[in-house]
Amino acid sequence: MTRILLLIPSRTYRTADFVEAASALDIEVVVGMEERPALADVMGERWLALSLTDVASGRQAIVDYAQEHSLDAVIPIDDGSTLVAAAGAAALGLPHNRFAAVAASRDKARTRELLAAAGLNTPRFRTWPADADPEEVPSPTFPVVVKPVDLSGSRGVIRADDPDELAGAFVRVAAIVRSPDVCPPGQEPQRILVEDFIPGVEVAVEGLLRGGRLEVLAIFDKPDPLVGPYFEETIYVTPSRLPAETQSLVEATAAAATRAIGLTEGPIHAELRLNEGGAWVLEVAARSIGGLCARTLQFGAGVPLEELIIRHAAGLPLPSLEREHASAGVMMLPIPRAGTLREVNGRAEAIAVPGIEGLVITIPPGGRVVPLPEGDRYLGFMFARAETPAEAEAALREAHRRLEIVIE
Repeated sequence: MTRILLLIPSRTYRTADFVEAASALDIEVVVGMEERPALADVMGERWLALSLTDVASGRQAIVDYAQEHSLDAVIPIDDGSTLVAAAGAAALGLPHNRFAAVAASRDKARTRELLAAAGLNTPRFRTWPADADPEEVPSPTFPVVVKPVDLSGSRGVIRADDPDELAGAFVRVAAIVRSPDVCPPGQEPQRILVEDFIPGVEVAVEGLLRGGRLEVLAIFDKPDPLVGPYFEETIYVTPSRLPAETQSLVEATAAAATRAIGLTEGPIHAELRLNEGGAWVLEVAARSIGGLCARTLQFGAGVPLEELIIRHAAGLPLPSLEREHASAGVMMLPIPRAGTLREVNGRAEAIAVPGIEGLVITIPPGGRVVPLPEGDRYLGFMFARAETPAEAEAALREAHRRLEIVIE
């Protein structure tokens, strides 16, 4: 029986969807995580305790486990597990991305260097230690964007339009990279990147690498402008409404970016901006789309993205990679202000909007909510399907309008 190891960071939404996809394939799942799962006693040998922050330790735990329980794939679920997955898969001789390539994709500065060396459009940048004097961080031009070199989901990303705003943004980002959930005790805070702000339309690319060849699974439009000062993403809609030649440029640029970084196997999630200067690569991550956004994607006869990822990793036959013909969208519900979430009213009214398929609130009542750029979670996710992208987008906006978010 095929057996896979899912590496699960403590704060991910995606465990259930991956486990469900594996069950549909009659695959045995071993869960690897740092914290003891609630069902550890029931899972027995199907649970592996390992570090996702100490790569050498995590790799050795995978090797030791595989000596008694053969593994057919090591699959990371989110950013926090990609490095250990690459190291573990390499040690077992399983298909994998090179560790250096995954590490480069996790480091925005290194990504920029590799993209620039390959002749791709990427912002000019410079990095600084978190303890740098913010008054001494220069910028030759404005606006700029200040961000950590290794965080996702727009956490810690702030636009600055002048020296005073730059100094203020640097202080806030420095506090984020020093926070305990980002910088464990004994570690140095990650560096802070200051780069040119790139104007234009932003899109996301979901793809699957097989032997170094990128197969684009979907291009998502982001209809809400992302101009700062913070970059909270809200709506993703696919298929893209961009002209065919522009979509071809996006696909070609994303493929070139994966080659420049050295990624060759498995899912990728890329972010690009488009303007009169062409396509600009902002990020290429060696994992699939975050949160619950993958629920917008179905392929062939209703195959979810997680099943495609598992099939590829385990060497199983792949079904059609053609996305369903219906348009789909997801809204990452924004957190309007900091406080304590008391309730979300109007859920029934929101779900009643034609085209809305589901609504998941991921923060329980009584939970602390923190908006971006300091926050690292969304309030929840809402999903829509419709005949056209415009109808899917309109359904999401109308459903969101009907929600009342009560925060104290």
